[in-house]
Amino acid sequence: MKISPLLNTGRMAGTISAYLILAVTLFGSFTTRAQTVAKDPDVIGRWDITMEKDGKSQPSWLEVQKSGTHTLIGRFTYAFGSARPIAEVKPADGKFTFSIPPQWEPGNRNMDFEFEVSANSLKGTMVYTDGKTYSFTGVRAPALIRAKAPVWGKPIRLFNGKNTKGFHTDGKNQWIVENGILRSLKSGANLISDQKFKDFKLHVEFRYKQGSNSGVYLRGRYEIQIIDTKSGEPEPINNQFSSVYGFLPPNKMMAKNPGEWQSYDITLVGRMITLSANGVEVITRQIIPGLTGGALDANEGEPGPLFIQGDHGPIDYRNIIITPAK
Repeated sequence: MKISPLLNTGRMAGTISAYLILAVTLFGSFTTRAQTVAKDPDVIGRWDITMEKDGKSQPSWLEVQKSGTHTLIGRFTYAFGSARPIAEVKPADGKFTFSIPPQWEPGNRNMDFEFEVSANSLKGTMVYTDGKTYSFTGVRAPALIRAKAPVWGKPIRLFNGKNTKGFHTDGKNQWIVENGILRSLKSGANLISDQKFKDFKLHVEFRYKQGSNSGVYLRGRYEIQIIDTKSGEPEPINNQFSSVYGFLPPNKMMAKNPGEWQSYDITLVGRMITLSANGVEVITRQIIPGLTGGALDANEGEPGPLFIQGDHGPIDYRNIIITPAK
C-alpha cells in the first residue's frame, strides 16, 4: 500500500514537534536544576585565626572544605600541637559549629566552636577543655602565590659565632655560645631573630641529644621539625624529623644518630617549600597549607622572623645562614 506524501509529511512534522517538545522539557529541567544548585557557603577555604585567651592572643588556623554534595569537613590547628581533623562543620541558623577532642590540651572535654562568617572574616567562640569560653576572630588566609621567580640577595649569617646578637628570646634567656656553637643546655625560652623575612633560602646546622626535640619556624609561623628520629623509617610521617610539623612528611627519612651534626637546606617562596635534609631533597615544591602549632602570629601575608625552639630539650645550632629574596 502506498503512503500518501501528504500523510508522510504530516507524520514527520508530528515527530519533529515531539522532539522539540522533549528538548524544551529537558532544557527546562536542566535549567531548573542549575538554578536550584546551592552556592558553596563562604566558610569554605582557609582561615587565619586569632584566639583571645587569658589576656593573650593565640594564633590558630582553620580549613573548611566540602566532602561530597553538601557535608563540610576540615582541619584545625590550635595555639600548640598539630593540625587535627574535623569530622563535620555543621551549619545552623546562619552559624557554623564543630567539635574536636583534646590533643595536648589538659583534660578530657572536647573543644567546641561556634562562629559566623561575613565575606572574608569570621568571629566566634571556643569552649576550651576547662569549660571556659573564649572569643576569636579570623580572616581569609592569603594565597601567597608569587608571580615571578625570586631574585636572591646576599647571604646573611644570622648567628655570628660569638654571641646572640641579632636575636631575642620570649622568656628568660638560657641560650649561650661556646666555641662558636649556639647552645640551649636545657628547656627554656625560644630564640627569635630581630630581622624579619619574606621569601628566602635557609641553611642551618644542628645537633641534638638522644630523645631531644627542637624546631625551626619559618617566618615564625611554620615549624620544620627537629627531633630524635630513627633513621630509615619505612614510612616517614608528618611529625618527625624534616617534616613541616603536622602537614608535610619527608619522602625519605635521612636522620642521623643523636650527637651528630645535621643540616637542613630550605627554600620558601610564598607557601611553597623545598627542603633537603643532610644533603638529600625530601620535600619538593610542596604547599604549606597554614600555621603550625606554636606560631608567633597569624599574619601569614607579612614577613616574619626565624624562630628557633628552645623549650623542648637540649639543642645546639651553628652556621645559620639566610639568603633573602630581593
